[in-house]
Amino acid sequence: MLLPIPDPYDFELSTIRFREFGTDFASMWHEGGLYRVVSGREVRIEAAAGGVCIEPGDPTVVAEISRLLGLPFELEPFRAWAAGDPVLGPLSLALAGFRPTMNPQPFEALVIAITTQQISLRAAAAIRSRFIAHFGVRHDIAWEFPARERVALAEVQDFAELGFSLRKAEYVIGLARSELDLDALAGLSDDAVIAALTALPGLGRWTADWFLARHLARPHAWPAGDLGVRKAVSAFYADGRPLSIQEVRTMGERFAPFQNLSAQFLLVGARMAG
Repeated sequence: MLLPIPDPYDFELSTIRFREFGTDFASMWHEGGLYRVVSGREVRIEAAAGGVCIEPGDPTVVAEISRLLGLPFELEPFRAWAAGDPVLGPLSLALAGFRPTMNPQPFEALVIAITTQQISLRAAAAIRSRFIAHFGVRHDIAWEFPARERVALAEVQDFAELGFSLRKAEYVIGLARSELDLDALAGLSDDAVIAALTALPGLGRWTADWFLARHLARPHAWPAGDLGVRKAVSAFYADGRPLSIQEVRTMGERFAPFQNLSAQFLLVGARMAG
């Protein structure tokens, strides 16, 4: 079935992170399409006129793939606002068709963040793929991401051969076993989400900011602690001068009310320029 996506939309550009910046077995790029398991069924997503073709298509699949492909983001108001910025104006034109993707499931989004802490995206994807293969369910092309309930039964030693550090193994198991209702976070304010997440071991402000940005699509999410964001802001707005986390966090005010989309476009712009 066709899932409509507002023009301009470039499927390959928008899904670039699943090919070039680290992918894992739960979101597999294969023969021009993206594969993901939704509610026990493997779904293929490929470019089509007016949006993407998803097969199979039903309300559950449509809801998850819509979030995966960033349909909650409102790009037209952002582009109109960005036109007045000397950097984001030209960048939004150069990246016409780019729509940031999201991590549609909360437990998966947080595990992604934990595995990516302080290592490269590619290294994190390799470790995460071993985790998915060990605890998840394989389909034809992709794997179903491990259920929180199954991970909660694991022990730290189960992670040793997967490439996890001791601390990251403890963080993932602790998250799985916690009493935090991850689905309920969508109903909280940004500050309340940050407080709830950072109360758990191993989940700091960086993790909370990316959860707000790439799972909840909150417009004011600004991952100032992210090295890539800091480098992008430095390159585009500070003539390459190294910036502290606090400096970048303060600079986030200039991008209101579109901090999240600004960060996503700056990141892709910096990667394309590099």
